[in-house]
Amino acid sequence: MTSRRTRNRLVVRLREQGISDEKVLGVINEIPRHLFVDEALAHRAYEDTALPIGFNQTISQPYVVAKMTEALVCGPPIKKVLEIGTGSGYQTAILAQLVEEVFSVERISGLIKRARRILGDIGYRNISFKHADGSLGWESQAPFDSIIITACPRTVPESLLNQLADDGSVIAPVGDGNKQDLVLFKKTGADFTKTIMEPVKFVPLLAGTS
Repeated sequence: MTSRRTRNRLVVRLREQGISDEKVLGVINEIPRHLFVDEALAHRAYEDTALPIGFNQTISQPYVVAKMTEALVCGPPIKKVLEIGTGSGYQTAILAQLVEEVFSVERISGLIKRARRILGDIGYRNISFKHADGSLGWESQAPFDSIIITACPRTVPESLLNQLADDGSVIAPVGDGNKQDLVLFKKTGADFTKTIMEPVKFVPLLAGTS
């Protein structure tokens, strides 16, 4: 269930659902998603579904990962991305193959330790990790060309928007437990344009660390 053929079938499904960026599809085809889930769930790793990873968190549905990534990389080449919510490290791995540097912040220490180990074992060297409150971002490394938020705030924190470079973009689920939408924000000078993409379901963005 972790074979090349199984990964190919996932990519075919994503393409049928409208994912068209071949760079994104190619990376998803290469990354061993089964390494980012519990061994007992490895046989389900290439299903297009979210799966539990412990700590009341999930590894996102591949379609949603692909959709968010595609929205970020559709423009000029990206040097620095800030990821809020390392989680399993799967989204982090995809970004690391498409941009120069990834700065990933996770509030749950057990998750970031596991993700750091898995990504290090695979061989990624362009990822920096921080155990911290994700809503605060990573100010010392700002500005970022793009910011991806993998948990749902009611509104995108001002502290994160302030760390975005001119002409940068933020992709995030926004809303509450009843209604969430995937939203793309584009920054031009001091202004932001907002594009609502589609309904989604994410865990909430929480303050503090654990």
